[in-house]
Amino acid sequence: MKSALAILTVLAAVVAIWYAACVPMNIKGVLTDLERAGAQVVPEGAVARRDMSAIGLVAKNSFAISATWAQERPRLPAPHQVMVELWQTTVMKKITSKRSLVFHAWVTLSATLMGFAIGTGLGILLAVGIVHSRVMDMSVMPWAIVSQTIPIIALAPMIIVVLYSIGVQGILPKAIISAYLSFFPVVVGMVKGLRSPDAMQLDLLKTYNASPAQGFWKLRLPSSMPYLFASLKIGIASSLVGAIVAELPTGAVAGLGARLLAGSYYGQTIQIWSALFAAAILAAILVGLLGVIQRITLKRMGMA
Repeated sequence: MKSALAILTVLAAVVAIWYAACVPMNIKGVLTDLERAGAQVVPEGAVARRDMSAIGLVAKNSFAISATWAQERPRLPAPHQVMVELWQTTVMKKITSKRSLVFHAWVTLSATLMGFAIGTGLGILLAVGIVHSRVMDMSVMPWAIVSQTIPIIALAPMIIVVLYSIGVQGILPKAIISAYLSFFPVVVGMVKGLRSPDAMQLDLLKTYNASPAQGFWKLRLPSSMPYLFASLKIGIASSLVGAIVAELPTGAVAGLGARLLAGSYYGQTIQIWSALFAAAILAAILVGLLGVIQRITLKRMGMA
C-alpha cells in the first residue's frame, strides 16, 4: 500500500511538472494564434514578443494559460494530449492500419526480438570463450569495449548502406543493429557471472575430479543466472533502441522509428510523443516478461 502510494505521488508530481512546463514552452505560439484570431495580447506583434522571456509573457497574458494545453502542434504536448493520441492510435484503430501504433510497434518488435536473439547468443558464446581462454580475454574483450564507444546514430547508416549494397534488406539490417547494442551487456554480465564462483567451490570440484565441462554446467552456468538475467533486461531495452534507430536512416514507412520520423517531418509533436510513450511501454513489457521468466527460472533452480 505504501509503495503504491509513493508511486502515485511521484506520478502526480511528474504530471504536474509536465503541465507547468507546457505553459512557458507553448506560450509564444499560443499568443501568435490568439493575436491572429483577433484577441488582445501583450505586447502586440510577434517581433516584440520574440526576445521576451516566456515567464514574462505568461505573467502578462495569464488568460492564455489554458490554451497552452490545447494547441494543435505544441512545442511540448500536454499529458492529456499524448494520452488521447495513444488511445486513438491503439484502441480506436485496427491493428492492420498504417495509423495504428500497435502495427508500428509490432514491426519494431520483430526486429528487436531477432536482434536480441542474435546479440544474446553471440554475447553468451563470447563470454564462455573469454572465461575459458586467456587469449580471448586479452584480445576480444578490449575490442568489445571499444565497439561500444562508436555512436549508434553514426554507425547505423553505414551498416544499412553496406548491407543494402550487397542485397541484404528487410528486417535483417535492423536486427543486426539491435544485436550490436544488445550483445555487450550480455557479454559483460555473463563474464561476471561465469567468474562468480569462488576459489573454494572450484577447488571442491577439482577434488571430485570434475572435468572442465562438468564444472561449467554444474557450477559456473548456474551461478551466472542472476547476472545473465540482469544483463538480458539491459540488452532487450538496448535492442529496442537499436531497432528504432535503424529505422531512421532507411526512410522506413513502418515501425516506431518511422512514426517518429514522420512526426518530425510534419511538425506533429503529439505524434512524436505518443510514439515515444509506445516505445517506453513496449520496453517496460519486455523487461517485465524477462523479470517473470527470471523469477520462475531461479525458483526452479532453488536460487530465489
